[in-house]
Amino acid sequence: QVQLVESGGGLVQAGGSLRLSCAASGRTFSSYDMGWFRQAPGKEREFVAAIRWSGGNTNYADSVKGRFTISRDNAKNMGYLQMNSLKPEDTAVYYCAAAGTFSSWPEDYDYWGQGTQVTISS
Repeated sequence: QVQLVESGGGLVQAGGSLRLSCAASGRTFSSYDMGWFRQAPGKEREFVAAIRWSGGNTNYADSVKGRFTISRDNAKNMGYLQMNSLKPEDTAVYYCAAAGTFSSWPEDYDYWGQGTQVTISS
């Protein structure tokens, strides 16, 4: 089992920045690939970004490419999502997740955090 806890969400104005954190515990976090997903009210959960267990590969949704950066610190069992140039359409609950495969599909992820709310005002 891997337990994941997100933090860092909040309310910011458009154009602002936030840094989400994902604290992992339990089984060896460093052996899992990690992803960030988001879900807005009335919409399906969508892929945001993913990073290999080693940190050597990353993948981003087109909607966030160039604005968001995913990273991890395996020594600290932490994952991060730096979000810059935020837009109102980025408003959603953001989830971190762990998987045994490098994927953009939520079905491939085995462990999920409880989510953190991000609200961007215009």
